[in-house]
Amino acid sequence: MPTDQEYNEIRPYRDNEIHEVIKKLIKEESFIELLQFLFPHTPVNEYAQKLLSIRSVKEFQIGLIYPYIKDIIKNTTQGVSCEGLDKLDPAKSYLFISNHRDIVLDSAFLNILLHENGHDTSEIAIGDNLLIYPWITQLVKLNKSFVVRRNLPARQLLQSSMLMSKYMRHNITERKQSVWIAQREGRSKDGDDRTQTSLLKMINMSGNGNFVDSFKEMCIVPLSISYEYDPCDYLKAHESLLKKENPEYKKTPADDLKHMALGIKGRKGRVHFSAGSPINAQLDELKDLDRNEQLTKLAEIIDEQIHNNYKLWPGNFIAADNVNQNTKFAHKYTDADVNQFNKYINDHIARVDADKTLLTSILMKMYANPVKNFYKE
Repeated sequence: MPTDQEYNEIRPYRDNEIHEVIKKLIKEESFIELLQFLFPHTPVNEYAQKLLSIRSVKEFQIGLIYPYIKDIIKNTTQGVSCEGLDKLDPAKSYLFISNHRDIVLDSAFLNILLHENGHDTSEIAIGDNLLIYPWITQLVKLNKSFVVRRNLPARQLLQSSMLMSKYMRHNITERKQSVWIAQREGRSKDGDDRTQTSLLKMINMSGNGNFVDSFKEMCIVPLSISYEYDPCDYLKAHESLLKKENPEYKKTPADDLKHMALGIKGRKGRVHFSAGSPINAQLDELKDLDRNEQLTKLAEIIDEQIHNNYKLWPGNFIAADNVNQNTKFAHKYTDADVNQFNKYINDHIARVDADKTLLTSILMKMYANPVKNFYKE
């Protein structure tokens, strides 16, 4: 039976490890600066002593992370709602595969909702491109995150993918620990949420050879995450423009930090999470297909739930009518909604020194695509 030792390079910290990690963290100057930024009204020494008193991962999450995320919800959203979690068994473990909008908050909000609905929090897959400093790695691993290694040579990437696949299966089947992972590498930049078959191939690497049974063992639950407003939308739109001009363009670590900070601090309007149904019953439909067809069909099964359970806001319908140059969804919004959405879009494109017409077009398609996917247009 696999043990935690096998996964040391990627797994989160366990209860017996966190005190030593925190002792190292509070000696990091940039971590102290982060504490001063996040908690300006609390003396650093007082917060450091609070950290040192923690003896379990649950205590870290519920005592420190939970109240901070609740403050983010209070100060930057008009509420975070959910549905579907009450239909899942808190005694079971699930692999939540979701669309991806925000670097930090997608999984953070999910864990708040899991906790409030009587479930254990999930472990979180996080790309190593975001772990810019060693102390950031330590911090996220305190918060039940495991590391997805990227941009490796082919042989190392294969080994890393196998290790992660085995770890995720170990979590679900042995540790009875739910896992959250995005349906694709990186966030969706255009609102067109699609599950990458490469993700499904990775998950299946640790299977027993039987495609259907291997995925049934993982108990996949598609998860839809719907933000009324995406604080980073104009940055994503600008990135799309830069990539059109230069296909080799890539964000820098400083850009990633900017996206993380803006995602946390920016206004989001209403936020909704919808957990779908475990897909196990549908997997039997795939047993007679060849492997490529199985992967394609499985991605479609996951996407169908993500698309159908997506919460569409007035801005999504306004954008859809704008893109299609009609009024098909005019009954879904008011004149006040139009004025508010257009003001929001204009405010965001004003922050970027680029072609405003192109930026507006990209943003409108970004908000319209969930409508297109919901109605199968």
